Parts: sequence; C-alpha cells; structure tokens
Amino acid sequence: MTRFRCTPIPEATATRWRQTGQDDRGNALIRRLVDGPGFPCRHCLRLGQVGEAMLLGSYDLPFPLGVYWTPSPIFLHAEAADCPRFEAADAIAPTVLANGLVSVRAYDADGLCLYDLGQVTEGADVAAPLARALDDPRTHRVNIHTARPGCLLTAVERLPAA
Repeated sequence: MTRFRCTPIPEATATRWRQTGQDDRGNALIRRLVDGPGFPCRHCLRLGQVGEAMLLGSYDLPFPLGVYWTPSPIFLHAEAADCPRFEAADAIAPTVLANGLVSVRAYDADGLCLYDLGQVTEGADVAAPLARALDDPRTHRVNIHTARPGCLLTAVERLPAA
C-alpha cells in the first residue's frame, strides 16, 4: 500500500478552540462529558473516555475546497494534556477503526470527488478501500467520514516512499 498518514486537525486550530471557546464558524463550543461510546477526537484521533471533557464545534475542512467543500461537526478533547496530536505514519486512526460505518472519499488535485473510488465500509475493514484510493494516481487527498451523520473523522495524505 502507498505510504500515508491520517492527518488530525492542526495544532493551531485545537489551541484556538480551547483558548477562545469558539469554533471555526464563530459559534460557542459545546462542552460535553463523555458518557458512552463515540466522541472521536479529531486531534489525537482516539475516542474520548468516559468522564473526559470534550468540545463540540464546527470545523472548516481545508480540503476539498470548491463545490465539495463543507464544514463538519467535530469533537476535541477540552484539555490539551489529554490529547497528544496523532503523528503515526502508515497507521489507520483509532477513531476510524472504532467507527461502525465509515465513508472513504477520494478527491483529485482540483478538489473534485472521484466517485468510483468512494466506498462505505465498516471502520475495521477500511484498509482495503483506503489502499485502493491511495494507490490510484488520480487521488490527491482522501477524507474519511462517519457514514451516517457524515462528520469528518480524519483526512489522509500520501507520504513519500521510504
């Protein structure tokens, strides 16, 4: 498979949200305590644990821009100490693997959706559709969303060959 990295939200975005209490659309962040399954943090790319405080807000996806652009609701750990930024290479984000149903969405360099590479699958089975999208030379970027509500779980970028 092509080398890749699941890309969390930028450190600057996480810091700004925590410091200002506002999301990318200027809305007040909603503070929630994890009380059950779910709550996938888009910075450390792991699920929140029961009792942890999470922030919920609207995130402006950096890619694709243009006709396929959309903001996405996301969770972020409220405390930076609970949330080291995900940096692993060639590893599928824990938030993706733990999700029941995900949508793999591939885009070309112009930000246009490559419909033939899109696939909905169980999070635990995402490796094959992700590899298919990354191995296609048309693919510039991949986003993985929750399949039902459509929230961004992670962006995926190619890495240079080792």
